[in-house]
Amino acid sequence: MVRRLALITGASAGIGAAFARIYAGQGYDVALTARRTDRLEKLSAEIALRFGVEALTVTADLADADGLEIIIDALAGQGRNVDALINNAGYGLTGTYAGTGWADQQAFLNVMVLAPCELAHKLLPGMIERRFGRIVNVASLAGLVTPAGGHTLYAASKAMMIRFSQSLHLENLDTGVHVTALCPGFTLSEFHDVNGTRERMNRALPAWMWLGADEVAAAGYEAVEANRPVSVPGTPNKLIALAAKLIPDEWTMALIASQGHRFRQL
Repeated sequence: MVRRLALITGASAGIGAAFARIYAGQGYDVALTARRTDRLEKLSAEIALRFGVEALTVTADLADADGLEIIIDALAGQGRNVDALINNAGYGLTGTYAGTGWADQQAFLNVMVLAPCELAHKLLPGMIERRFGRIVNVASLAGLVTPAGGHTLYAASKAMMIRFSQSLHLENLDTGVHVTALCPGFTLSEFHDVNGTRERMNRALPAWMWLGADEVAAAGYEAVEANRPVSVPGTPNKLIALAAKLIPDEWTMALIASQGHRFRQL
């Protein structure tokens, strides 16, 4: 019997690697994709040894025009169908909108919006046909709250992925395909190391505001199995999301304008 396959983007570290271990622990084979071949191969070896499943690796950059096709072609070449799609790849682009180049912004949109939407579009028909599928779009608490200045398209891209997930969830209520937007807050991963904000964030936020990548991924897995359209892990983050619905944007924008320098340097 062929095991089900979970495709995880951005799988080389953090939430993506945590998702890979969870799905392998549930008996799925996993297809791991990211830009860093050495990290992927190390994780693949660990998962295969620990869980006794097949762990495929595909090195690809979703910012590139052909990155997504490399992934699709590699899986097709293995004769594998994708039963669970974890759209996790992502990063933050520092600076103001006018102070950054359009090529950088376009690459950001490719990774954060276009690639996950296209992957879902290509893989969803097969899931519907087989009457089984799981899609987790790793969004962010930032997509549910009033955005700050800087990282200009980050919150917007995450808000788009939340709304996309909600619509896709409703379209597939009777198909056997579950769709969830996972909206973590501050997570202990490499995200802030990569964009150079780790020291600033550590100074600005208390320890209780941070969740571990394993905890976030576990919440995402539980939510998609229960077919909940949106999952916000952690009590503090749930309270922040609730407050964002109740407090007028004008008030929160004024607060962010006065305090945003603690988190971001424009």
